[in-house]
Amino acid sequence: MDLTRHFLIAMPNQAGTYFGNTLTYLCEHSDAGAMGLMINRPTKLSVDRLMKQFGFPAPSSLSEAAVLEGGPVSPEQGFVVHSDDGNFAASRDLGEGLKLTTSREVLEAIANGRGPYHYLIALGYAGWGPNQLERELAENAWLTCPASSNILFDVPFEDRLDEAARSLGIDFRLMSGQTGHA
Repeated sequence: MDLTRHFLIAMPNQAGTYFGNTLTYLCEHSDAGAMGLMINRPTKLSVDRLMKQFGFPAPSSLSEAAVLEGGPVSPEQGFVVHSDDGNFAASRDLGEGLKLTTSREVLEAIANGRGPYHYLIALGYAGWGPNQLERELAENAWLTCPASSNILFDVPFEDRLDEAARSLGIDFRLMSGQTGHA
């Protein structure tokens, strides 16, 4: 099973854990493991402050945009998931019109108004070793659904988890923290 370009929806039984109430976009999933970015946990760091830390101009339009907490692994490393309307040497094609870039080049382009139209910036990532994610799925820690660019870029952070669940026909307010197997 390849869940690349899918969302991981944290089940209610994860409440109180690091991943409780999170929605994670899987950038990669293979026999070697998985890598994703949480996309609904904004940090207190704004994109314009991040740009200023790198010495780039910070248009006022970036002052409201938040940098996301992408996950617990390498929280000092930045990741930008963006639309493929920007070509950057270090970009990795994620498919379906999306790219992942980890270089300063994309930040500079965004700061100068030459960047991709749609983007989200995250610090850190979520990672799983071989078969770890599959075990967690079998333990009912996650639901999965195909990713949506609309949820990635247009839905407010606080609504993303519920919107992804709704795409499966689920109302999270009605879900129990108890799980089982039929």
